[in-house]
Amino acid sequence: MTSASVAAPASGASAPTQSELLDFVRRTAADTELVASLPLDPEGRTWVRLEGPGGSEAWLIGWPPGSGTGWHDHADSVGAFVTAAGELKEYSLAARLPTDGWKTLELTDGVDRERRLPSGKGRSFGRHHVHEVLNESAEEHAISVHAYYPPLPRIRRYSRTGQVLRLEHVERPEDWQ
Repeated sequence: MTSASVAAPASGASAPTQSELLDFVRRTAADTELVASLPLDPEGRTWVRLEGPGGSEAWLIGWPPGSGTGWHDHADSVGAFVTAAGELKEYSLAARLPTDGWKTLELTDGVDRERRLPSGKGRSFGRHHVHEVLNESAEEHAISVHAYYPPLPRIRRYSRTGQVLRLEHVERPEDWQ
C-alpha cells in the first residue's frame, strides 16, 4: 500500500471511535460514483487512499476473485470496514492475543468466527483484532472501504496451520511506500 502522512485530530477534538469509523465507511461505501471510480486489476488488489474522519487512515480497496489478506492484525489501531460491491468473507479469532513477545500460539477450540459480508455489510473491531478477509468468488471483484485510527503503526502477519498461529513478520508504514 502507499501511505501518506496523516495529521492527528485537531486540538480539543477526540479520536474517532469504532462506531464513527463504521459510520464513515458505510457512508463512503454508499457513494456509488466513488466505488465505480476504483481501477480494478484482475491479478491483484488495488487501493486508493481516502480522507478519513479525525485523522484516521482510510482506503477504498478492490479485491479480484480469489484474493485475500492472509491472517493479520492492525496492532494498536481500531478499525471498521464495509463491503461496497460484491461479497467478502472474514475469518477472525474471538481471543485476545498477547501483544508482544511471542512467535507461536496454540489456539483453543471455539475461538474461530466466520462472517459473510455482502454489499452494504461490514463491522468494526478493536485493537489487536486478528482476522483474514477474502473474496471467495471465482468470477466477481469485490470492493470495500476501510478506516483505522490511529493510522496503522504496523501490521503483524501470521500463518496458521490447524490450531497453531505463528507470527511471521511485522510490516511498518515505510514498508508500504
